[in-house]
Amino acid sequence: MAGNPRLLRRRDRRRFRRSAFLCALAGMLLLAPGAAGVPGPGDPPAISLTVFGTLGTNGWYRTNVTVNWKIEYHPDWPPLETIGCEAKTLTADTLGTPLECKARNDPFATPPYVWSSQGKTFRIDKTAPAVAVVPERGPDANGWYNRPLTVAFTGTDATSQISNCTSARYAGPDNAGALISGTCTDNAGNQASISFPFKYDATPPSVVAVTAAHGNRSAQISWRKSTDTKLVEVFRTPGRNGQGESGIYRGSANGFRDTGLVVGRNYEYRVIGVDEAENRAEQKLNFVATGALLNPTPGLRITMKTPPTLVWARAKGASYYNVQLIRAGRKVLSAWPAQTSFQLRRTWLYRGRRYRLQPGVYRWYVWPGYGRFSAARYAPRPLGSSSFVVTK
Repeated sequence: MAGNPRLLRRRDRRRFRRSAFLCALAGMLLLAPGAAGVPGPGDPPAISLTVFGTLGTNGWYRTNVTVNWKIEYHPDWPPLETIGCEAKTLTADTLGTPLECKARNDPFATPPYVWSSQGKTFRIDKTAPAVAVVPERGPDANGWYNRPLTVAFTGTDATSQISNCTSARYAGPDNAGALISGTCTDNAGNQASISFPFKYDATPPSVVAVTAAHGNRSAQISWRKSTDTKLVEVFRTPGRNGQGESGIYRGSANGFRDTGLVVGRNYEYRVIGVDEAENRAEQKLNFVATGALLNPTPGLRITMKTPPTLVWARAKGASYYNVQLIRAGRKVLSAWPAQTSFQLRRTWLYRGRRYRLQPGVYRWYVWPGYGRFSAARYAPRPLGSSSFVVTK
């Protein structure tokens, strides 16, 4: 049965409009972007990477680096081809290793294809620097440092190169096992340390109680020294053979006898203690040389209140001595002690007359006597003569 032509035309128009709407809707869906982070239909894949490793400084990695690539795409258009997108682990130090992932899809099978790519260059330095020690100088003496020491540290690094190195200064305490440590850091943040062992002693030894005992044209120099004193040196001014100063002793003893002195001459002795690090301690001593008459020294000035003890060297075979004291060309005392000393008094009797120690110049002599006192047998010449000065 035939239908109404007008009614049929309206139905056809509605069907056409409905078909056109559905086609347009399908086209919109086909070209619309996907959900958040997911490419839309027909878009190339999205590529991202995840890096596993320890990032140091200045963009350098300090460990192995593992790279995983993530490719996101629309469900209806999976990647048709990928290049370099497999997971990869870098294990060697490198100045720069580039990695790249490329992917494409082919929704319409019509070249040219659309590629996505993501890449990154990795710099890896897992190796700590090599560190060396550079002291400002070598040991000062016998493997010891005896002055403050500055030590620099230098380094080399084959990959990221050196960023900085430290330095240090040592000024004590004394230590036979002293240690200075320093570090170098490379540009990746790797750090290496090293220590510099050395011996340090900046403290001089001690030389004390320096004395000189008079002898007949000689001096017995004595001293005490600390246990770290390795060597003692003695210098004398004036020196020997016309020299201004002479070294007269070098050794480890506690004393030395200097001979050949000129009676009445002033000498200066320098006694120097030296330890293993060649630190030096010095003591000075002034000395007036005597002959056989030892005390008081020639020209010594004393006061009326402190009469001197006259002391002389022993004469071989002598059983007694005759001491004579002269003032202003006149003998004022004669005594016969059996020992090698005689203590003057402030007053005394001589030949029935009392004398007093008064200001002035006194000269004294000593003769050795042999045998019985009554024999009055004396040496043809005195042991010597000397003088002293009495002041108020």
